[in-house]
Formats: sequence, C-alpha cells, structure tokens
Amino acid sequence: MVSRLQSTAATRRSLLDAARELLNEGGPQAVTLREVGARAAVSRGAAYRHFADKESLLAAVGAESWDRIGDELTRLHPTPSTSGADLLLSALNALITVGHDEPEVFKMMFTIPTADPELSIQAAGRAQNEFLRIVSSVVGDEQAHLYGAMLLTSAHGIASMSASGHLSPQMWQTTPNDVVAGLARLVADTHGTDTPAADAR
Repeated sequence: MVSRLQSTAATRRSLLDAARELLNEGGPQAVTLREVGARAAVSRGAAYRHFADKESLLAAVGAESWDRIGDELTRLHPTPSTSGADLLLSALNALITVGHDEPEVFKMMFTIPTADPELSIQAAGRAQNEFLRIVSSVVGDEQAHLYGAMLLTSAHGIASMSASGHLSPQMWQTTPNDVVAGLARLVADTHGTDTPAADAR
C-alpha cells in the first residue's frame, strides 16, 4: 500500500516532469499551474498545493537540473588514465548537455526567483562546488576559482550562443563540441596537466 508520503512525493515528481516537458515545448509562457496539473494527470488543485505559484514551480525545475548536474559531477574523479583535459571536458559537458538538449530549462537554471531564491542558490552552489573540486584537481587550489569561473562562464556562453544559432558551423567553421574541447585543452595545457589529472590526486 502506498503511504501518504510516497503519494505526495509521486505527485510532486509528476508535476515537475510535466512542467519540464511544457517548458521545453513552449518556454515559460507555456507553463501554468493548471496546464501542468492537466499534463501530470493529477487533481485540479494538486499543483497549487505543492507550489505557491508559477515562479516557484519553474524555480524548482531549474534547481532540480542543478541537482542532477551536481550528482553527475560528484561521480567525476581524477584517475591514472584520465587526462586533465578529459576530466575538465566531462565536467563542462555536464552543463553543456542541458543547454543543448533542454535550452529552456538551461535558461531557468540561471534565473533566480524573487520570492524564495534559496532553493535555486543552494542547488547551484552544490553543483558549482563540485565543479571547483574538479577544476582544482587539474589546476591546483590556488588557481581553481579563477579558472573555474572562466570555464563555467565560457560554457554558459557557448551553450547560449549555440541555442540561439549564433555559434553556427557556417560562420565559425567549428562546432560547439570542438570549442568546449579546445577550452578544456587550453586550460589543461596551460598548467601542464594534459597527462593523468594532477597525478590522480
């Protein structure tokens, strides 16, 4: 028998999945609590019981994406067979993939809600701390924040320009994937770590 707690969690899961689908299909304007409830096939008032308003629902979708990225980054560690460039590339791709596959969700990840920003800030902070750990393993603790910020802002720009069509292969004679790989190699080569990442520390 399903407990009330399990039922509540399942309903929230359905609402978040429905909101994510609608967001990807039509942007924020396609997401309303009523439409999300209908897409999730839950009772009419369920969405309103779980989320105060549309902004809090969209914020939860963005925060969940940061959580997923954080989980993916947590599994990345230096190994004797992994070069610094490959490790950085894997970390960057965790973010770039969302920008490529779900551009509207990607935008929401970088939108801080006005009413209750803590959920979004905490989720992003956890993922970014994991990213810093990975960068530190390649460039060292002293330079980790500088290069981490450079890599993260560059990845955001690459994903955003790619989604908008401003990073077209016709114009730039390259692809977003090649730009990301080149960025990872550039940082790793600058620090002489295009060998097993920081001696697999």
